[in-house]
Amino acid sequence: MALGLALAIQAWLIKPYQIPSQSMEPTLDVGQRVLVNRFLYHFTDPKIGDIIVFHPPAGADSGNECGAPHGPREACPRPTPVESSQNFIKRIVAGPGDTLSVRDGHPVVDGVEKSEESYIRPCGAAPQCNLPKAIKIPPGYYFMMGDNRGESDDSRFWGPVPRAWLIGKAFATYWPPDRIGIF
Repeated sequence: MALGLALAIQAWLIKPYQIPSQSMEPTLDVGQRVLVNRFLYHFTDPKIGDIIVFHPPAGADSGNECGAPHGPREACPRPTPVESSQNFIKRIVAGPGDTLSVRDGHPVVDGVEKSEESYIRPCGAAPQCNLPKAIKIPPGYYFMMGDNRGESDDSRFWGPVPRAWLIGKAFATYWPPDRIGIF
């Protein structure tokens, strides 16, 4: 009975995940473990700033495959149509209907730069740090970026993610002990 209950909780309510890469540093370190609320988005919409676990588009886990042609100074406007089986964790920086460009690693959403992001690692001089040509996020899609902006493979390369591919919102860390906390 206890095993069945534990499996049901992980399948529908709360599931643990381990951070696999440095893309969310300094917020989340490699190997850190988080708890993800899998049912929240059945009752409410995802919000800008949420840290979420999701399935990226096919091609995101083996490179930076975009689902639409785009210019070198523009983020990928559309993902490949197939969902990957991999799990990624990133922060939502733009939602359905928003226009987005990137300046110095900061999202510019509907013409307003989100430069007050004290939780990010600066982007540097990489080409993905400045994408001045704006794209429009399609209805039902979310644009993700890692907090380690210069070292994150994210929606800038493979496009926005459909809501159906979102697994849930990370809400707490439980390992290592010195990083235990709630977001």
